[in-house]
Amino acid sequence: MNPTRTVRAFYQPASYHLLQARYVSTTKTTKSSAVVSAGSPAAATTSSALQTTFPQQIGDLIGTSKPKPDSQSPLAKLPLSSVLRSLVILSFSSSHLLLKPCIYTLSALANPKTPLTDTDRNPLLHWLIKNTIYKQFNAGENKVEVQKSINEIKELGCRGVLLGYAREVLTGESKVSPHDAKVAKQDVDAWLQGTLQGVEMATEGDFVALKFTGMGTQAVHLLQNNLPPSEYMDAAIRKACDATIAKGTRLLVDAEEQAVQPGIENWVMKYQKYCNLQTPGKATIYCTYQAYLKSTPATIAKHLAMAERDGYTLGVKLVRGAYMKIEPRHVIWDTKEDTDICYDGVVEAILTRRYNSMLSPAPESVAKETVPPVNLIIATHNRESVQKAHSVRLQQVQNNEPRIDLSYAQLQGMADEVSCDLINGFEDAARKHPHQVLESPNVYKLLTWGSVQECMGFLLRRALENTEAVARTKDSQKAMMEELWRRIKTVLVRGN
Repeated sequence: MNPTRTVRAFYQPASYHLLQARYVSTTKTTKSSAVVSAGSPAAATTSSALQTTFPQQIGDLIGTSKPKPDSQSPLAKLPLSSVLRSLVILSFSSSHLLLKPCIYTLSALANPKTPLTDTDRNPLLHWLIKNTIYKQFNAGENKVEVQKSINEIKELGCRGVLLGYAREVLTGESKVSPHDAKVAKQDVDAWLQGTLQGVEMATEGDFVALKFTGMGTQAVHLLQNNLPPSEYMDAAIRKACDATIAKGTRLLVDAEEQAVQPGIENWVMKYQKYCNLQTPGKATIYCTYQAYLKSTPATIAKHLAMAERDGYTLGVKLVRGAYMKIEPRHVIWDTKEDTDICYDGVVEAILTRRYNSMLSPAPESVAKETVPPVNLIIATHNRESVQKAHSVRLQQVQNNEPRIDLSYAQLQGMADEVSCDLINGFEDAARKHPHQVLESPNVYKLLTWGSVQECMGFLLRRALENTEAVARTKDSQKAMMEELWRRIKTVLVRGN
């Protein structure tokens, strides 16, 4: 298949009404990220109001740590401390010269050889990491800290959070035998305890992210060999599923490196059937797919056919991918452009529920034109992908077309300007058109929690990810610098 042959209209953003990208949600449902009720006489007016491009500069007001919202400033809601911390960290992340030693340091801290480099055993190192990079990208070490982070995210206007426990075991990392039953049971118990804590801390409508490798060396061994979970693991996973259904939250199973990913996908489909059949029309558990893999469209098509056959709604979370540095090169698209085309082509097919040249039906699929019932999470920091997706949603609203359950997600501490753009864009539209029926996008931030040491692997991957996206990181750095300068000018003007 030629990856450049997707539905042509999806790649003509100028013909769409581009929304100001920001992740928000004031609704209690997870449906619709678009704007005005279709068929309304004022639909054209609202559509016109939403044709604005992203703000080029940041509007007025602010100089306190809890600034008053400013409709002209995408980042106006962020506390000053967050702006300053983001600016410092983004400055390191966007510099090739500084990023390499940072990655080296994080790699050493993620795999400590001595108590001195173990952040959970060295108090000074723990304090330093926790108050800088950890605070930027992680939610907290305990329930009090995590719930404080959740409240702060929701105060920004986000619909909710994707809450993930950082515990994991990377392939080849553990020296423990996968056949040690006692250790395996302890690992599963620790994983289940952390997962249930996550479900407890989440609120209705939130997501709880899972890593199956967090169940320890035996789980990694089973996944590497594409074997089913043990009975003890199966019981633990079902407990997590049952707790999630009872709480009204949802589960996301993270994608991991290809050494274990096929096994993960088989496990996920087993529990999608278990969970999603209990919640008709709604996906309670989602699988994560990485668009940089050439196999992703075929994998999603296969899973759609399985869900169609068994009669449940498939849950899809689409990311670009976070393991490029350690994956076999031949399994990844040749260029970034190919990855972008794959990502946007899959999103377009799912949003419109029509197969296209990127996402074609699996041979075993019954429906050869219409995509079966599916819920989607667009998890990306790519502004152009967000714009394209919202353009499709807006057209669907205007045409009074049915829309799938759609959410958006971005990592805590990354691409805040994109999240805030979406949020403010819709809030501005609501203020300008108070008598029209508006729907805010369902915007989520992914918050990872755990001890500082448990989160070091996650932080290392974020640094590695930034080596592949320096241009995007520079955009975020520029946005934070503009916001800081706007606040300084505001203070100076007021002082005169």
